[in-house]
Amino acid sequence: MPGLYLGALILSALGVIAIDLRHRLAVAADPGRSLLLIACGTAFLLVWDLVGIATGVFVRGDSPLLVGIDLAPHLPLEEPVFLAFLCHLTLVVHALVTRRRTRARSRDAA
Repeated sequence: MPGLYLGALILSALGVIAIDLRHRLAVAADPGRSLLLIACGTAFLLVWDLVGIATGVFVRGDSPLLVGIDLAPHLPLEEPVFLAFLCHLTLVVHALVTRRRTRARSRDAA
């Protein structure tokens, strides 16, 4: 079923966005800085992928779940979507852990 992986990525990203907005963790708390971090992280990981592809470390496997559009040889359309999702998820988890640690420290100090 072509597009299933991309659909799952988008659905998962919407879930992370909902959590972010509801709890004001990353993009909701500081949109400029968060979007810059997501863009830089995605760009870095894309360059990493391209180096891996050029050296033959990464190759695109065949899967009926992919849309079938390649942005470059061995770089499917889903890859940058996944990398952006991964970067945003990392920011949200980091913000959540930081917030919980801060609350625990303030509780212990009181």
